[in-house]
Amino acid sequence: MRPLRQNEVAVLPWGETVKDFPELAALGPRILIMGPSNAGKSSLAVAIATRLEIVPVHLDQLHHLPNTNWQPRPEAEFVALQRAAIARDRWVIDGNYSHLLPERLARATGAIVLDDNAWWRLGRYVRRTLFERDRAGTIEGDKDRLKLSMLHWVLLGSRHNGARYRALVNQTNLLHVFCYTMGDVQRLYAHWRLQDRKKA
Repeated sequence: MRPLRQNEVAVLPWGETVKDFPELAALGPRILIMGPSNAGKSSLAVAIATRLEIVPVHLDQLHHLPNTNWQPRPEAEFVALQRAAIARDRWVIDGNYSHLLPERLARATGAIVLDDNAWWRLGRYVRRTLFERDRAGTIEGDKDRLKLSMLHWVLLGSRHNGARYRALVNQTNLLHVFCYTMGDVQRLYAHWRLQDRKKA
């Protein structure tokens, strides 16, 4: 493993920690959360935003029209919505949309990258699509259904995204936390005393 930077905090597979988690406040007032599909980004954003008493921003909701089967908005409208969101003094934003990531990174004060085994993420996609209509980050009037394209994306298309986003964050000076498994994410919840809405 490469040496850690001075401001880096990493959580390794199997629960090893490079050093203690920082306190949530250390990540500052503007936190972005990234990672592959179904890694738990939206749920973590809700938990952090609840703790900080701010409204979470889910990029999927900005990118898609409500009351549709995830129909995208016009691109210019999406770009404007993200810019308005990141112009705020305080925010927690989850989502990737790499072409807009530089703007978020420039405004962020802290970053979190989540990851997990692709088969576990695939199972979460199936469960949430079939049984969790009020899940964190879904669009209003969600008409989602299982799609072959999404099954392929979760299992194969997004499997390297965690590593890709970690590399991008490593190029910044942001204090950041990397979670490689859902077990790491659960330890993060415990350390920051966050409420898991599914267990509430």
